Amino acid sequence: MTLESLGWNTRFDGAFGPYRTLGLEAVRVTAEHRGQYRVMGGARECAAVISGKLRNSAASHVDYPAVGDWVALKHGSDGDLGVIHAVLPRASVFLRKAAGRATEEQVIAANIDIVLLVSGLDGDFNVRRIERYVALSWESGATPVVVLNKTDVCGDVAARVREVEAVACGVDIVTLSAAREEGIDRVRAYLRPGRTLALLGSSGVGKSTLINALLGQVRMETGAVREEDSRGRHTTTHRELILAPAGGMVIDTPGMRELHLWGDETGFERTFEDIMQLAKECRFRDCGHESEPGCAVRAALESGLIDAGRWESYRRLGRELDYLARKQNQRLAAMEKAKWKQISKEIRRIKKY
Repeated sequence: MTLESLGWNTRFDGAFGPYRTLGLEAVRVTAEHRGQYRVMGGARECAAVISGKLRNSAASHVDYPAVGDWVALKHGSDGDLGVIHAVLPRASVFLRKAAGRATEEQVIAANIDIVLLVSGLDGDFNVRRIERYVALSWESGATPVVVLNKTDVCGDVAARVREVEAVACGVDIVTLSAAREEGIDRVRAYLRPGRTLALLGSSGVGKSTLINALLGQVRMETGAVREEDSRGRHTTTHRELILAPAGGMVIDTPGMRELHLWGDETGFERTFEDIMQLAKECRFRDCGHESEPGCAVRAALESGLIDAGRWESYRRLGRELDYLARKQNQRLAAMEKAKWKQISKEIRRIKKY
């Protein structure tokens, strides 16, 4: 096993320079479970924990290692448990808003080359969910590929493909049946030495079945879906980076139903590039696309050039990003206020002496 086969490149090598002089080793995080990690380097795989300094300097959990990260490791004296001292800058990172009310980001996986957005062609098919996944994928810095699984239970695959094409402009779309191992080679073509793929999608779409087919062995537990809505239960409970026998890596992730956007408008604008281009043709630069004269977007809606569902999704995700930006600003302001309050408290304490 070489670092290059794990995805190491000149970008990471340059960032690792200062840690190399300290005698640390470059390794990649392959799994995380309750604060302990599995890491793999050129020589071996071992368990690891983060150093106290890294824990204390982290502004949030996003600064902690995640599956796919390259980190600087010092091996323990017993030769087994290592200590992670730093996380190298990420080439890409898939983020989402953490579940719940708190406005916090969560890292799903890091340093991904291609995101396989897996969706079932059964009763759980949802084009709006795919649209949301595409936006988050572009935001991550990775390349999205939509994988439509379960062609064996779909009566009109071509119609489903057309629906996805309308919301995933410029994105590759692959159709297959993982259970029957039909069309697997179309996905396997993306799996190359040194390249990292991450599978994302809801529970029950067949991610684990697809990984088993790609690996040629039963590595992941699979489960049946409910007949009434085609939804599955969580058979994958943690994220893991798996080496493929023919080269390349696959990151499996637990199913996600609560998927909120996180980031700026880059992924959003790329996902809705057709609407963004039309908006430039509006008579007024600040057009709200409601009742303004000369609105190119309204004209496209009335003529059917833009689907009403896609327009509503554009507005909904736009409002979500605006709300997130406001909450982030409030959070940053609160953090800044707390920081200066602590500094003032420390100054008063020092003056007493």
